[in-house]
Amino acid sequence: MRRGFMYNREELLNIVGSALSEKRFRHTLGVEKMAINLAMVYDEDREKASVAALLHDYAKELPKPFLLKKAAESGIEMDPVYISSPGLLHGPVGAVLVRERFGIEDEDILNAITYHTVGRVGMSKLEKIIYLADITEENRVFDDVERIREKQMQGLDEGLLESLRQTIVFTVERGLMVHHNSIDLYNSILEKRG
Repeated sequence: MRRGFMYNREELLNIVGSALSEKRFRHTLGVEKMAINLAMVYDEDREKASVAALLHDYAKELPKPFLLKKAAESGIEMDPVYISSPGLLHGPVGAVLVRERFGIEDEDILNAITYHTVGRVGMSKLEKIIYLADITEENRVFDDVERIREKQMQGLDEGLLESLRQTIVFTVERGLMVHHNSIDLYNSILEKRG
C-alpha cells in the first residue's frame, strides 16, 4: 500500500477479521463496499476509502473499561456523552490503535475513523463517506435506511442531514445524550443551505 501503510488489503482483512466477530466483520466488508462506491461517485481516493472502512470498527468490540482507559491515556477529550456511552469511544480510540499498530499516519483516514459515529463540523469528503457508508452499507436494515441511501446519492451533505436527523431522534427517544458534534454538524449543514 502507498503512503507508508504497513499492511496490504489481504493483511488488513486477516487482522481485522481476527479482531471482530463474524457479524461485525461482515458489516465492515459492507462498509468498505459502500465507501468505495461513494468514493467513485464523489471522486475520492478509493484506496483511502477502503483502508478507512476496513479499520473504522477496529476497536468496536473492545471492552468499555479498556476504551475509557485508552482514551484517558491518549488525551482524548472525555465529555459527558463519552462517559455515559463509552462505546462511542471506539472511533477515537480505534484511530489511536490504528496509528500505533498499523503505522498509518494519514490524518484523513485517522479522522474518518475517529468521527465515523458522531461526526464533526468541517468533515472532509472521506470522513463523510465513511460516516455514511457505516450507516448505509447493504447489511443495514432499519426504518428509513433507504431514504438515507437515496439522499446520499443526491449529495454527501444531503445524506448526512437525513442520517443525523434519524440518529438524533433515535437517541433522544431512548433517553440518551446526543453528542454535541452531531448537533453542531447538523446545524452547520442547515446553516450552509441558508
